Amino acid sequence: MSGLILLATSARVAPGLLSWAAWTTLAEADEVYAANGDHAWVAALAEAGITATAPPGQTVRDRADFVTARAHSRTVVWLASAGADPELTDRLAAAAVAPSGRHAPAWTVAGSWDLPGSRLLDLVAVMDRLRSPGGCPWDAAQTHESLLPYLLEEAYETVEVIENADLAGLREELGDLLLQVVFHARLGQEHQSQPWSIDDVAEGIVNKLVSRHPHVFAGADPGDEQALELSWEALKRAEKGRTSVIDGVPLGQPALALASKLVSRAARAGLEVPAGTGGGADAPADGSARPAPSPELVGEQLLGLVAWAQAAGVDPEAALRGASRRYADRLRALEAGAAAAAQIASAP
Repeated sequence: MSGLILLATSARVAPGLLSWAAWTTLAEADEVYAANGDHAWVAALAEAGITATAPPGQTVRDRADFVTARAHSRTVVWLASAGADPELTDRLAAAAVAPSGRHAPAWTVAGSWDLPGSRLLDLVAVMDRLRSPGGCPWDAAQTHESLLPYLLEEAYETVEVIENADLAGLREELGDLLLQVVFHARLGQEHQSQPWSIDDVAEGIVNKLVSRHPHVFAGADPGDEQALELSWEALKRAEKGRTSVIDGVPLGQPALALASKLVSRAARAGLEVPAGTGGGADAPADGSARPAPSPELVGEQLLGLVAWAQAAGVDPEAALRGASRRYADRLRALEAGAAAAAQIASAP
């Protein structure tokens, strides 16, 4: 049977990992063509005894006409993928929908397809290009330390779009945040004495997730939500060799977030720290009764407010951000009012 077969393949799948239908199609084909000899699949097909060549011709039209003409009397396969000439592939694909009689019969076969997450390979490849000789001088000059401000900035921008329920913005900011992860992993890969790559990063978090979810991956009894949380904390302590509930809490994070984390850890461990000894003070109910402020007293009262909020199920960090935004809105309104009043006063 003669005809043109467009074999759809993915450049993100290792050469040779084709579907059974694809291998059968290739084995039965009379001729196989690719955009050029550098196509990722040419070498893999050669190992299987299948020769793929580039069609002759000076122009795209000449090469497309050659392939379609050959398909009138024999079975011809065109390797269509990201590595193929897109204009040439489009011309050949048009044969599949052309009126009968103008071209040889044409159809497509799925040779391979992208798995979920496969586009991450493109990001790794782009970062490799940027950091390699001939890439971007700015990217090549960066270190883990120089990238720290960007990591924090992207994290805060991600928080902002989530709070604004901006789903399109969230997709973009998560991409920027992911770039930071891949960038740091690339730097880790280049370390001379202790190299590690993005694959090591992914392997580490996969192993961690599997080990901390025995109710999912090992058939353990999940229990209720509280039991799951206690099990998670116990597994973390065992993994890290932690002896204190505050081990692993980053003390360099913003003060309110730090206080919130410490209070949360203490509550989960069933610890009650008395007020005035690092456990906070009761939230003041009447501002007029407050004693003269001191750094110690203000700190204790803030810590007490955090504990009070945590006990009520309120995220103090989010609550303060919300209050700050409302405060900012009130400031803008006051400024707008003052500007309007000034404009009226200056009017003739």
